Amino acid sequence: MEIQPNNPFHGVKLEQILVALVAHYGWEFMGQKIKIRCFNEDPTIKSSLKFLRKTPWARTKVEALYLKLLKSK
Repeated sequence: MEIQPNNPFHGVKLEQILVALVAHYGWEFMGQKIKIRCFNEDPTIKSSLKFLRKTPWARTKVEALYLKLLKSK
């Protein structure tokens, strides 16, 4: 397996990204930052993953928020 030190997403699954964001920010904050229904109405990891896998623009926003989280640590 190739090591990619400059790629923060290498080896990280979307579910891991989402779990980390929810643990750090919470659903309410994420729903304010990224206006999508699966974050604001009965949010679950499962429903959010389903939506994010089908919706590239939303996934891009989630990944950007994850990058901000990594930089703040």
